[in-house]
Amino acid sequence: MDRDEARTVKRQLAGYIGELLADRVQASGVQPEASGPGLGVGLGLAPLPDGGYGVAVRYRLGVPTARMVARKVVEQVGPTADVRRTGRIRAVPGRTAPAPRPPVVTALAVGETGRVRPLRPGVSIAHVDVSAGTLGAFVEVDGALHALSNYHVLVGSPSARLGDPIVQPGPADRGRDPEDRVGVLAGFQQLAPGRTAVVDAAVARLDEPRVDLAYPVGPITTTTEALGGEEVAKIGRTTGVTRGRVTAIELDDVVVGYGEELGELSFDNQIEVESTSASPFSRGGDSGSLVYRTDGVGLGLLFAGSETGGDNGNGLTYLNPIGVALEALGARLAG
Repeated sequence: MDRDEARTVKRQLAGYIGELLADRVQASGVQPEASGPGLGVGLGLAPLPDGGYGVAVRYRLGVPTARMVARKVVEQVGPTADVRRTGRIRAVPGRTAPAPRPPVVTALAVGETGRVRPLRPGVSIAHVDVSAGTLGAFVEVDGALHALSNYHVLVGSPSARLGDPIVQPGPADRGRDPEDRVGVLAGFQQLAPGRTAVVDAAVARLDEPRVDLAYPVGPITTTTEALGGEEVAKIGRTTGVTRGRVTAIELDDVVVGYGEELGELSFDNQIEVESTSASPFSRGGDSGSLVYRTDGVGLGLLFAGSETGGDNGNGLTYLNPIGVALEALGARLAG
């Protein structure tokens, strides 16, 4: 199938899933055992070796109804279905209180967890009341230089306010205000229970405009839409430089755990990446990383992942399309 045909099949399958669930409730009188805003079955587009697309079917481990629905969807799609178990997907990190998937402790991280000046991509950063995430990119908003990361890294809670201190390294890596302050929270896309989201993104206006724009592939100043199958890389606070491949695009109903304050949120139009090595593509604390093609073009903003699942068993990583995230914040990559 070409991309438009795969999108049509995806829409039809979404309707089919709704009918399956309605029939199940009518027959049993019992609601499905989903534990969040969605069932735990996501649909997207999966790149095929011939350049076409199949339908990506993702279901959460431990939810029997999700497994049943995924099996019936595969029966409808046939051999072009790409089915993967996701494990439980979580956004990382959290507030300095216990988080559902906390950052890997500093001693075990291979990325940059110390104090770094001038700032550069991939270093530890966070709101003063959040544990630690990753500085993904430098962007310009209204002519001023900002740091780009996730909502749950730079905001972290509905109680946060514009102007709150941002520290580098993050508090989990012993960053403190005022001695490690690098800027203030300046903008974000609000996340809220019951609302389907597309991006988990925020920016901090920097106190000092002198920064190092280079990634391991050099400066990244352009972005593009993910088409699927791309070889990608990222540099993050916890796992450093890792490599993977885009295994699904336009993935809807990705249910992500955000802890007690926000619960589980559903995301549409996401990108999925699987590691191409024996190690995970991301772990706790890598949230906020810019994921880029190996030729140095930005594709996505890393925001969530599972510890298990995927073909290689070491988890799947989820990204907001970088163009959508930048547009939502009124930002563009600096450089």
